[in-house]
Amino acid sequence: MTQPPHNSASERPWGALALKAATWLVAAACFYFVFHKIEAAGAQEGLSAIEYLAEFFAVADWTLWLCTMVPYSMFFFLVDSHVTWRVIRWFNARSMRWRSVMTIRASAYIMSLVNESASKGAMSFYLLRHHKVPGWKALSTMVFLGLLEIYQLLVFASVGLVLHFTAVEKASSVLPLDTILPVVYLGAAIYLPIHIAYFRGWLLKRWSLRDIPLFHAFRTARIRHYLLTALLKAPNLLGAVVVYTIALGLFQVEVGLGEMLAFLPLIFLAAALPLPLHAGALLLWTVLFPDYPEVGAFSLVMHTFFVLFNATIGLLFLPRANRELWGG
Repeated sequence: MTQPPHNSASERPWGALALKAATWLVAAACFYFVFHKIEAAGAQEGLSAIEYLAEFFAVADWTLWLCTMVPYSMFFFLVDSHVTWRVIRWFNARSMRWRSVMTIRASAYIMSLVNESASKGAMSFYLLRHHKVPGWKALSTMVFLGLLEIYQLLVFASVGLVLHFTAVEKASSVLPLDTILPVVYLGAAIYLPIHIAYFRGWLLKRWSLRDIPLFHAFRTARIRHYLLTALLKAPNLLGAVVVYTIALGLFQVEVGLGEMLAFLPLIFLAAALPLPLHAGALLLWTVLFPDYPEVGAFSLVMHTFFVLFNATIGLLFLPRANRELWGG
């Protein structure tokens, strides 16, 4: 009797479910670790974890916090849309207008609440519909932006490490960050010139991986494109360092700008991990600031406000986005 063909497609949902369950388990472990730290800190003052957090949030100056967060969120949007516009003009559509990118980028913030990939898909669809840019070529621009965002965080974090290495040593009680981070930064510094040389065709010329459509932006990019993209995105990260330092001060957590420069890029990298509720960033906040375990809850408030306010910006642009995407 003939055996039925092996149906690998039927196994994919189980693999996807297992992966999703694993990410939720890791996220739950992160939240448990943070809660345990908060509970222990509260017990030292004779308070429960909830009472301890309530006191932490009660002392904050919420009016000044809003006056800090709202302008920064608007500033972030302007810088983010401008960088995206520049990169799209370089690699996809030279006639693209900044106003159009602002519209689509803002609307994509709404989709980012559910799925970051969907927001990139919306921008790719707009480029296909209005500028006849193939989907894979448009997606390659998003991949280029993603790589530069990671490297920008690594560069600033390495500067912070050099200037404030003692702060990193102090935060290495749970993880040996003073050893791990230099190794990571060195590896990233070695990889980038190899990456550029390969996609420019100067290295490993017989390897055809560079020729697939997804890497169109990397094949097209010159060294100046890498440098300019990093420089254009830098104001957002520098602004975040200032804003988070001010915000922590409003919550009675004293942190210097240099210390925040060393730590915040790492926290943003942890936030990019595929874990629910940005659990990686939540855990890292607690690891980096062991004297203030409540900053994990602070990070949730900061992130939630930021994504919701950006989505609100997207709602303001949504009618125009619908007209440009669908007409009428």
